Amino acid sequence: MAAKKKSGKNASRQGAKEIFVNGSNRTPSVNGGPPTSPQMEPSVELQASTSSSPEPTPCEEDPVVRAERLKEEGNTMFREKNYIQAIDLYSQALALQPSEPTYLANRAASYMALKRFKAGLADCQQAALLQSDKPSPKTLIRLARCQLATGASGPALSSLREVLALEPKNTAAQQLQTKVLALEAHLRNFEGARSKKDWSMARLALDKCEQTIDGEGGDIPVEWRCWRIELEVARGHWDAASIAANAALRLDSNSADILALRGLVLFLTAKLPGALQHAISALRLDPDNLRAKKLRQRVKAVERLKDEGNASFKVSKWKEAVDRYSEALDVVGDNEEEGKGGQIRATLLSNRATTLLDRYEDALVDVTTSLELHPTSFKALRTRARINLHLENYDAAVGDFKSALEYAEVEGSAADGRSLRTELRQAEADLKRSKTKDYYKILGLQKDCLDDEIKKAYRRESLKHHPDKGGDEEKFKLVAEAHSVLSDPHKRRQYDLGNDVDGSMNSSGMGSMGGFQMDPEDMANIFMNFGGGSGNTFFFRSGGPPRSGFDF
Repeated sequence: MAAKKKSGKNASRQGAKEIFVNGSNRTPSVNGGPPTSPQMEPSVELQASTSSSPEPTPCEEDPVVRAERLKEEGNTMFREKNYIQAIDLYSQALALQPSEPTYLANRAASYMALKRFKAGLADCQQAALLQSDKPSPKTLIRLARCQLATGASGPALSSLREVLALEPKNTAAQQLQTKVLALEAHLRNFEGARSKKDWSMARLALDKCEQTIDGEGGDIPVEWRCWRIELEVARGHWDAASIAANAALRLDSNSADILALRGLVLFLTAKLPGALQHAISALRLDPDNLRAKKLRQRVKAVERLKDEGNASFKVSKWKEAVDRYSEALDVVGDNEEEGKGGQIRATLLSNRATTLLDRYEDALVDVTTSLELHPTSFKALRTRARINLHLENYDAAVGDFKSALEYAEVEGSAADGRSLRTELRQAEADLKRSKTKDYYKILGLQKDCLDDEIKKAYRRESLKHHPDKGGDEEKFKLVAEAHSVLSDPHKRRQYDLGNDVDGSMNSSGMGSMGGFQMDPEDMANIFMNFGGGSGNTFFFRSGGPPRSGFDF
């Protein structure tokens, strides 16, 4: 009887040392597919423990024996693909035997089956550390797979080199090494393209990196998510940058770097209050975060300078407004890595262009650069259209007003739309007039001139171009024609609208002189200046009779 009891104890102890291998030395697939051999899928093969079991006391089960029993139950749950229950059982075993690497490695396999590679990585690292005197290739391969799935390609290669040093023909290690080397190549391509500021190629390389991780069902590193945001910012793709930042923040809401980057996107898209809030939130998580510190400082400076510029503009302090906008532009900068300043720089340039009175060429440069950064800003388009009108670039002005009206219907108010339609009609009239004769230009007047200014300009230009004073007869005729139209309120209004006035806007450029009503007093004064007698006769130098309608 004693011999039989001893034999039973030995059998129990021997059973505690057995390795779970699932039938005919094959292990179940992590993804629920057919079983695979240990060489092809080492990450799901569970390992045997190395501990020995002391004699249990009659009243209490030995902790080592209990840990082994829990491990075996965990193996059963793993085989049945009940990975969460398996993790719980392995965790109970670890609570009894914290230094047993087998339990850690088997729990890591369960985590990996659930695609929880970060948790699996921690277990594999601890198991490998406990096996440092006699490393297990299976543990190291499992560790390498977790490292690959979390984007740590360098450490993954180190783990695999250690495996291949122990087992040079290990097929699983060789196959995994091929994947890791491919990831390493994509990362080098990304770094190279980014250093050359080839943002499109860098984006393609980063796509390849992420595809590798996705193929493993792994976790994209936070650093890579930050790279994605930075690339979209550099490309000036603000919607894509915002989407990338929001996605990264959903996955890791406690990352100060991601918060700061999302704040940067808001800053560069001219959403200053939101940008400041994100910078402050990032600093709560990490008070020493340099990215967040710099962002907070810049947002506050730009917000203050922009507000001061706007206040100066409202009270017509043009120089002060220009100075404040210029200072704000210096804070924003035009770095390529930040999309050349983005929409906040576009806004400041547009504001400065509006303030640059009588410096139309400078204003045109500012607003054109603004539209390169933010092509759909109807306010900037309207500003450029007005500048082009002043510069008599009528075709360009009409095109800008049309574009401004199109975008204003989406972003602007009803009042903006009405105002733009009025300005567009006027620009079209100016364009039409520019293709015939510009009476204002002939008399050297602005389009908003007063009646007295028209009269004075007419006298001046008539004297200048009078044939008897050596002037050009045709120019003298144009002066008279311009005065005839502009001095008549009805004709002037029709002319300003681009309508034909007594045939004066025909495409030949020479309108009819019929119907002109010259001011007799003006003509008498002109005649007296030329030494004429009573002022009751006047002929053109051409020698022909006076044109009808001229009554002196």
